Amino acid sequence: MFFAQFILNLLIALLWLLLKDEPTPTLATFNTGFIVGTFILYVMHRYFGTQFYLIRAMKIFKLIIVFFRELIVSGFVVMKQVLTPNLKITPGIFKYETILKKDWEVTALSLLLTLTPGSVVMEVSESGNELYIHAMDIGQKEDLIRSLGRFETLILEVSRD
Repeated sequence: MFFAQFILNLLIALLWLLLKDEPTPTLATFNTGFIVGTFILYVMHRYFGTQFYLIRAMKIFKLIIVFFRELIVSGFVVMKQVLTPNLKITPGIFKYETILKKDWEVTALSLLLTLTPGSVVMEVSESGNELYIHAMDIGQKEDLIRSLGRFETLILEVSRD
C-alpha cells in the first residue's frame, strides 16, 4: 500500500498540473500539486487501512542513515585494527536468535551485521530465526548483540505497519 499511496500522490500532482491551465507547465506547479496531494492523502490515509506512506518513507530513510553511519564507523575501526601492531582479540562463533520472520528482513540484518568489523553471518538455520555469527573478538559479543537488536528494531519499523 506504500507504493499505491505514492503513485496516487503523483497522480494528484499530475492532475493539479493539468488543471492549473498554465501555458507552460512548471516544476513549481507540480511540486505544489504534490504537496496538496500529500495533505489529501494524510487526511484520507485512515480509509486505506494502512499507515501514511511518508511515515514509512521516513523509517526507510532512518535505516539508510544508520547503515551509512555504521559503514563509516566500521571503516575507522578496521583502520585502527590494521594500524595496531599487537591485536588482543579472541575470534569465536556464537548463535543469535532473531525475531525477524521474512527472508528479506533476515538478509538485511545479515548485511548490516557484516559491516561490523570481523563479523559475518556464517549460516542461517532452516527455520530462519537463528543466525550463526563469526565475531573477530568474542569478548565484545554483548556489544554486537546490542547492535543486532537495534538493527532488528529498525528493520521491523520498516517492514511492519
